[in-house]
Amino acid sequence: MLAFKFVLKYKPVWLAAICCFLFLTSAAQSFVVDSNRKNVSIPFRAIRNMVVIQLNINGKGPYNFILDTGVGLMIITDPKLIDSLSVQKRTIKLTGLGEGEDFEAFITAPLNIQIPGLRSEGVGAAILKKDYFNLSGYVGMPIHGLLGNDFFNSLAVKISFNDSTVTVCRPKDLRPPKKSQRLHIDVQDKKPYLDAMVTFSGGKRVSNKLIIDLGAGHPLSLENQIAKKGIPEKSIVANLGVALNGPISGYIGRIEAIELGKYKLKNVITSFPNDHSSAQKFSIERDGNMGIGILKKFDVIFDYAYGALYLKPNKNFNKPYEYDMSGLEYYAAGKNLDRLIISRIEPGSAGAEVGLKKDDEIVSINFTPGIKMSIEEIDEYFKSKNERSLLLEIYRDKKFEKVIITLKRRI
Repeated sequence: MLAFKFVLKYKPVWLAAICCFLFLTSAAQSFVVDSNRKNVSIPFRAIRNMVVIQLNINGKGPYNFILDTGVGLMIITDPKLIDSLSVQKRTIKLTGLGEGEDFEAFITAPLNIQIPGLRSEGVGAAILKKDYFNLSGYVGMPIHGLLGNDFFNSLAVKISFNDSTVTVCRPKDLRPPKKSQRLHIDVQDKKPYLDAMVTFSGGKRVSNKLIIDLGAGHPLSLENQIAKKGIPEKSIVANLGVALNGPISGYIGRIEAIELGKYKLKNVITSFPNDHSSAQKFSIERDGNMGIGILKKFDVIFDYAYGALYLKPNKNFNKPYEYDMSGLEYYAAGKNLDRLIISRIEPGSAGAEVGLKKDDEIVSINFTPGIKMSIEEIDEYFKSKNERSLLLEIYRDKKFEKVIITLKRRI
């Protein structure tokens, strides 16, 4: 949902929809566990609500890929890989992105994708000809692409956010953790869906069909709700990103609760796209999108083969939901992604009140240089505590300035 929106942490809608345009082959595309292994453990980095693993392609790498259940096939977003991989390819043109812009991608033949303990079978990719979305700037580290259904369709995949490990096995070898909750999922159009009970402001409980989107940084997005229920109470106007049919505008607010089997999460931060923004037609009718902001409160197992999602609460389960209190959106820039640049300031926010401007560079926060912090650590600063004061050092017009910003809870 970004192109790219920083701070809001929304994955671009095009990532969920792009597979409608791409046709690789009718042959099976999947990963399998080596015959001499029962399971495989893969370390990952959880950064800015993204699960990032490393892999090699055709003997080259390592490359950083985001695991994303909302994507139907492998997408290489870094065009520098086009020449380095020396793959056979054909070109397609995709239309309807944003302000009517067209963009092009290569479709590759099957690649040799190497993850220790796994082997790929028939997995090709779409390679974007241009870095349209600056995933690396959003995450603050080099990102080369996204790995979707091909990774999940024939494996049981456990994601442990406590120890940052992805453990995979053959579905027949899966032994779910004791006391975990099994939820039924339907895999449709190469993506998993579940039904969840949502309690809105005022106490009304409604069943919602949600896509389970590991690559979406938000907790929850509910579509076509404004016409039904009006603008959510205690919400703020927000730019939610860019879809295939143009910018997504809407609101950020909270629902009273969402129920996933026996587990209930309360006061969940939720995005509500304007109805004209969410009018985009999806191949599978749905009510919204459940992202990693909810999933990371659990140890999660995806088992597409048996139509199951297993959840077991982890140490984050009772942590309350907070949202950015600065009103700043920013991205990593520079050759080494070590500069933090403000891309937008929300009108009326704490950042606007102290006169911060687009293109200001944040050099330090409370005397800690930005270069020594990840973007996710900076995110945590800006949603840490209502009325907390932070000393920012800003570089603007070839000079340094110091600004004290007082955080303001907005929802």
